[in-house]
Amino acid sequence: MALPPSSDNQPPKGPGKQFFVPSPSAPSAKGQQPAPPRSATQTPRKQTVPAAPASRSTQVSKKSSAARSSPGTKNAPTPKKSRTGLRWIILLPVLVVVALFGLLFKSYSTYNKIQRVDLAGVLDPVSGDSTNYLLVGSDSREAFDPEGSSGVTGRRSDTLIVLRTTPTGSSMMSIPRDLWVTIASTSKQGRINGAYNDGPANLVRTVQQNLNIPINHYMEVGFGSFAGLVDAIGGVTIEFANPAFDDKSGLVVDTAGPVTLDGTQALAYARSRNYTEVIDGREVTEPTADLGRQQRQQQFLRTALKEVGATRNPLTLLRVADSMSSELIIDSDLGFSEALRFVRKLGSSDPATVVLPTEGVRKGKAAVLVLLEPEAQVVLQEFR
Repeated sequence: MALPPSSDNQPPKGPGKQFFVPSPSAPSAKGQQPAPPRSATQTPRKQTVPAAPASRSTQVSKKSSAARSSPGTKNAPTPKKSRTGLRWIILLPVLVVVALFGLLFKSYSTYNKIQRVDLAGVLDPVSGDSTNYLLVGSDSREAFDPEGSSGVTGRRSDTLIVLRTTPTGSSMMSIPRDLWVTIASTSKQGRINGAYNDGPANLVRTVQQNLNIPINHYMEVGFGSFAGLVDAIGGVTIEFANPAFDDKSGLVVDTAGPVTLDGTQALAYARSRNYTEVIDGREVTEPTADLGRQQRQQQFLRTALKEVGATRNPLTLLRVADSMSSELIIDSDLGFSEALRFVRKLGSSDPATVVLPTEGVRKGKAAVLVLLEPEAQVVLQEFR
């Protein structure tokens, strides 16, 4: 136990300067000897001034630095979520590129499956920035009438449309299949759809010679692919003024207003020649069978092609291409990139519909149509 300092060690009291004399160190409780008094020759110990507390950011920085640099300290584990996010950031561009190449390859391979027809020397070369496409819907009914019970024989172009594209838009003109013309291959007169019997080249020449318009490209699609195209895009919505039906084509529409048709019903709508509406409980059959049918075909094709062209989903476009490739025929000069531009062009603008003026006459026992002059020439001038 340390003894209290003696009075000899107390500083003198009274006026004047006071001096502090340190007392000798007392031994510790464990009996240690007191430290020897400091000699006069020893260097006085420097006083250590406590450093100001480091700021929070400095402490964190030092702590992180120490954790990184200390040999015995392990780095803090990176959170699993952060590693997963970083992995996706790295892999996502790679996956996108792979997907794009896959879609491009699939698109190109589908395009290569399309049948080609060599029309070199028949088609007119494209001049300027306008292009005329002859769109042909062939009357091939094997998929719908495999036993031939309908009694339809031979090959006929059931739908003929001239589609003209320009930098500012597009327009389509239907050619009535009963139009009375001079067939190019035989120089005999007959219905224009009969020219298809001798092949696409004869049909193109017949259109060129009788209407005096250029044809730059040829596209033919069978009836079976019409249904597949519609189903691939999820149906086509058509506005009906009244409920309608056609027992021969199979069309059945029970309500008025916008109706989404599936592939089978869309095909029946486009092929209907006995279109009958139910108006106030009465059945009214359209009197202009072929003209009304042309207008419905134009409406159907315009709606379907516009929806296809407006589609931005590449998988949907591939389904459309796959559904049509088996029954689609194009001319050999129509390249892959131009075919894509053609589809996009239709999606970016609603084609204007043009009616070719005709009048009904009789040729022998046949009821046919002939051009109504001079009105027909005014319309045809737009496609020249």
